[in-house]
Amino acid sequence: MQKWILGVALFSLAGCGTQLAQKDAAPELPEGVTFIEQVTGGQDEPVIPYTKYTLENGLTVLLHEDKSDPLVHVDMTYHVGSAREELGKSGFAHFFEHMMFQGSENVGDQEHFRLITEAGGTLNGTTNRDRTNYFETVPSNQLEKMLWLESDRMGFLLGAVSQRKFEIQRSTVKNERAQRYENRPYGLVYERMGEALYPRTHPYSWQTIGYIEDLDRVDVNDLKAFFLRWYGPNNATLTIGGDIDVEQTLSWISKYFGSIPRGPEVEKSAKKPVTIDADRFLTLEDNIQQPMLLMAWPTSYNGADDEASLDMLARVIGGGTNSLMYQNLVKTGEVVDAGAFHDCAELSCTMYVYAMGQSGDKGNLKELRQKVTTVLAGLEQRGVNTKELNELKGMVEANAIFGLQSVRGKVSQLAAYQTFFDNPSYLGIELGNLRAVTTTSMEQAYMRYINGNPSVTLSVVPKGNTAIQAAKPNFTPPPRIIADHQKVADNELLLREGADDFDRSVMPQPSSPVESVMPELYQFELANGIKVLGTKYRETPTVELQMVIPAGRRFEPAGKTGLAQLTAAMMAEASEKSSAEELSSRLDMLGSTVSFSAGLYGTVVSATSLEKNLPQTLAIMEERLFTPAFDPVDFERVKQQALEGVIYEHQRPSWLAGQATREVLFRGTSFSLPPEGTKASLEAISLDDVKAFYRRYYTPNGADIVVVGDVTSAQLTPQLDFLAKWQGQPEPTYTPQVLPNLSQQTLWMVDKPGAPQTMIRLVRQGLPFDATGELFETQLANFNLAGNFNSRLNLNLREDKGYTYGAGGYQSGGKEVGLSVYYAQVRADASLASLKEFLAELEKMSSEGVTDEEVAFMRLAVGQKDALNYETPGKKAQLLGQILTYSLPENFVETRNDIVATITKTRLNQLASTWFNPKDYQIIVVGDAKSLTSQFESLGIPIKTLVPKM
Repeated sequence: MQKWILGVALFSLAGCGTQLAQKDAAPELPEGVTFIEQVTGGQDEPVIPYTKYTLENGLTVLLHEDKSDPLVHVDMTYHVGSAREELGKSGFAHFFEHMMFQGSENVGDQEHFRLITEAGGTLNGTTNRDRTNYFETVPSNQLEKMLWLESDRMGFLLGAVSQRKFEIQRSTVKNERAQRYENRPYGLVYERMGEALYPRTHPYSWQTIGYIEDLDRVDVNDLKAFFLRWYGPNNATLTIGGDIDVEQTLSWISKYFGSIPRGPEVEKSAKKPVTIDADRFLTLEDNIQQPMLLMAWPTSYNGADDEASLDMLARVIGGGTNSLMYQNLVKTGEVVDAGAFHDCAELSCTMYVYAMGQSGDKGNLKELRQKVTTVLAGLEQRGVNTKELNELKGMVEANAIFGLQSVRGKVSQLAAYQTFFDNPSYLGIELGNLRAVTTTSMEQAYMRYINGNPSVTLSVVPKGNTAIQAAKPNFTPPPRIIADHQKVADNELLLREGADDFDRSVMPQPSSPVESVMPELYQFELANGIKVLGTKYRETPTVELQMVIPAGRRFEPAGKTGLAQLTAAMMAEASEKSSAEELSSRLDMLGSTVSFSAGLYGTVVSATSLEKNLPQTLAIMEERLFTPAFDPVDFERVKQQALEGVIYEHQRPSWLAGQATREVLFRGTSFSLPPEGTKASLEAISLDDVKAFYRRYYTPNGADIVVVGDVTSAQLTPQLDFLAKWQGQPEPTYTPQVLPNLSQQTLWMVDKPGAPQTMIRLVRQGLPFDATGELFETQLANFNLAGNFNSRLNLNLREDKGYTYGAGGYQSGGKEVGLSVYYAQVRADASLASLKEFLAELEKMSSEGVTDEEVAFMRLAVGQKDALNYETPGKKAQLLGQILTYSLPENFVETRNDIVATITKTRLNQLASTWFNPKDYQIIVVGDAKSLTSQFESLGIPIKTLVPKM
């Protein structure tokens, strides 16, 4: 649990407040475990307390105690990413991340996901250029089982790796590449930039996902060899945080990991920053409408002396409302969006500056590049001022504290600092480096890396429109260096086998069940009737406040769809007292945020703050809420950005599928309209419409407030006095709408010519929200069909067939309507086969129901999730928001748990029969209509073309 003296400012944090225990302070340890150091919390700066140990086989262990919630987070980080791959074998590190979930010698196929889901936990793995990590969050009584699982795949994986598993996961990775890179607007930009920034021998010249041809070239033994080279305990850090008993945890770690043999020695990679000798221009033609300019300059490396100055410089150039790019290009209406960021990795870093041009004839990238370079060149004369620097440092302080609100966040930081710096306490050094940044150091970084230095410029243009590129391409990456593939024979694999003094095949059972405690709530009402529901949160000195006012899309006039969102966007502009820049500057200095976001029934006004800065933050919220300037110039710019946003969304397959779903299920009602509006509706909105919407619907009547933070109701009440005095219009009402009767199943085809993947959705109208009624019960019935990784749909389409990166389904409901959705993005050549599997799985579940084993799995998985549900302020705020929005009793979570424990198999099967009959579902397909239509005709289902509203 974290706690600091609240009045401390960032600039007084330089003194060391951590306490480093020596080795003689260590408790008695299991054999083979060595104490290294212990860091306890300081009173004058953010610190993540931990104790560090090593095992004889080289495994590094970090333990962090946090008794605030009955959960643990386990992170196993291996110091291997795509930068360790050989030439011609790209994508191996990420590919192997997938293989690590396919079972090991004592853990069956797909059991890793099933066991953790059954325990009420969550899990995943990620790979980047420099490391791969595997992590799970579970109730604290499941810790021993997690250590058994992690150790089994570290030390006993290869005996369970088969050619079939290899082939399935190769297909899954290909599907992931298609979904995240090739079938996504602008999805290939960083692959092109990497090829231009780095020589072919540099490991950052390829992306973590790798090239398809490399994945096709190798076999299962290549993958085994990669594991044997890099997945030894001496190249790993095990970090555990949460409600742990240190002595017991060390005993388990020694038991399960101590016998795993050490792997080959791993040397730290040499830093490899790069330079380029001249400007490089390249062009990417894509299925887009808004051209984008992306410029890049090579800089230093992670941990370099000037890294912090470069990070700060990126914020000055393009990190917010007051940045150079925003003020000179976005604010003036020259571009849709612009910004900058410093992408820093272990071996080298890059400064990126980007600008997205408008659609149509206003997106000439040659002119745009000239404007960008003029903005950057002006920094030499302008310099960086102290006010800007102080604002940035205010955000640094707040971000450091907000980042420690979850056990997962703290564990992830400890693991990363140990992996890359061999120092889990690096947070203090990192903050010190950022505090030490001066205007001079930022200007020096600019002169050294940016000003007058060669850059790489990528023009992303609509296909066939190279006339608007920034410059004619002058750079072509040299051919890739690919050695002849030498097959790895079985006898070349030098397996490492440990000897245990226990039966590793016996899965450990959880200790006594944990007890989740519902947050203690306080509730009061302001003088004008606004309801306030809050809970005290002591783990960080922060406060999060959310107020929902009845200004949602449901109240938009006919023909003015998008008005609610446009009004919310205008609330973030200037007030009658201050410019948008002045307001942003004040918030940055405080490390606070104030934002407005429109939804279906309300607009959420959110404020986040350090507790010490809450009065000043609420003063800014008051100014923005009550005195918006509604400046005509701001309105025209915000409206143009909204119009361009519609065009951008229309390029995304997921948006097309979502909008098609709305139009098919809710045709003729306001629920069918796109939340952001259409081109026609946005063009019809005037500033007077915004002012009228604000006057009518920004009212305290019908408003609710949720507060989670280090503040009591007694402290909070006087600070909300400005809201208690607020007077406004009566709470608005809406007229119920009649939904269309969808009696005939139809396949609705949304054309996306040449798409490498097909988006498939099966959709039907559902139930409005209920916390403990039929909707909730239907979600339980769906759990084994499509509600978790080991669901029937996902195991079929992903793990068995290899058609998709992931398949699932859900039931959700709002105040008036609900829907049931099943989805997957599949290989284009597997579109028909995938749809047949969808229909077959729904038919089987609706006619045959669930098995006894599935009922037991659902009870365990859903019933034990509560330990994870209330940890962070965000999760607490979500819970409190539900209670207020739907007038739920405070014990509704207990009622749900009772339902999970007692609902019968017969009831689940009744629900399956009612809600999962495939004939009741409409079919949405987003893909290449020319090649797909004739295939789908074989199903005998009527096919209609649909063009989603834009």
